[in-house]
Amino acid sequence: MLSTQKISLAKVAAKAFITPLTIRTFASSAARNVSINLHEKSFESYNCEAPALDVEISKEELVRMYKSMVTMRRMEMASDGLYKAKLIRGFCHLCTGQEAVAVGMETALTAEDKIITAYRCHGFTYMRGGSITSILAELLGRKAGISGGKGGSMHMFTPNFFGGNGIVGAQVPLGAGIAFAQKYQGHKAATFSLYGDGASNQGQVFEAYNMAKLWELPAVFVCENNRYGMGTAANRSSANTSYFKRGDYIPGLKVNGMDVLAVHQAVAYAKEWTVSGKGPLLLEMETYRYGGHSMSDPGTTYRTREEIQHMRSNNDPITGLKQRLLEFNIITEDEMKAIDKAARVEVDQAVEEAKASGEPDISEFWTQIYQKGTGVPYVRGREPEEFHRY
Repeated sequence: MLSTQKISLAKVAAKAFITPLTIRTFASSAARNVSINLHEKSFESYNCEAPALDVEISKEELVRMYKSMVTMRRMEMASDGLYKAKLIRGFCHLCTGQEAVAVGMETALTAEDKIITAYRCHGFTYMRGGSITSILAELLGRKAGISGGKGGSMHMFTPNFFGGNGIVGAQVPLGAGIAFAQKYQGHKAATFSLYGDGASNQGQVFEAYNMAKLWELPAVFVCENNRYGMGTAANRSSANTSYFKRGDYIPGLKVNGMDVLAVHQAVAYAKEWTVSGKGPLLLEMETYRYGGHSMSDPGTTYRTREEIQHMRSNNDPITGLKQRLLEFNIITEDEMKAIDKAARVEVDQAVEEAKASGEPDISEFWTQIYQKGTGVPYVRGREPEEFHRY
């Protein structure tokens, strides 16, 4: 048990789970909802019907989507700067360019639904309730971090968000287990297990498919296909790059993962599919990361700068939503600039708060290892002769 002098993850969590979203009155608010027609190629289905292309959504929700994506990108840009300043050490995987997946998914779910993902997890942590300060502090290894400064970039958690997992593909069977628990306990909610195209050939992924279908679990398997597994193009690592069809006996859906509304529509469809008792579903989100696999990867040795610029210019998720907001007179240019400025100020302030937080006490090295009541008398340290006795 932690003493009162030591950092408490429960207290850290209580402070960390604050998502700073506010609702404002915007231009042309006479009609609350708008109807938006998605591009005809937004979805491709396998053994199931595709979701409707007509999306009815509130203006407030659209503005929140925009604010969330802008804030998320600003947060990742700040992380980039902190890493290059050598204030963040070790692995650091950014989601710049892929914001639509986390934002579109969260807007279609409830707090009772579960999400588990791999190590590109900062955006999901934010959307599942983690504050920007707690995320950046975790990256910096500070005690105000969402995991007390002991988890780093790949190990962040919030209620109903199970990480942040560093082992390639290992989160997928864990997600199947969470879905099993939901069905066993009679919860009308779904579990979304995300993995990348680079993890799609893992045997444990297919084992999870089999178990989920065998027991008709409320499991949605989501392949974030950003075209490259580390530095290897998808067609050089996978004989079948139609990831949404690789569930075989599990229906699938390919989604334009650069369109936040297409993601929203697909995830809402997937949740209804699973909680209605139809069993698991497989989603492939076609997306793109602007940076390298991690901060140690320049991202230009296996693809051209022209390719990256083309994606930024023609498929950027924030720009796409911005155009819709303006087209439907939901928001003005000035109000949009105000949101952008507010996001910049909010993230800058969070950076300073994270940097001001101290490092965890060295005694924290020995805490939160075992569930309370299941621990052992001692734990071995980094060296064979190093032990800590409780």
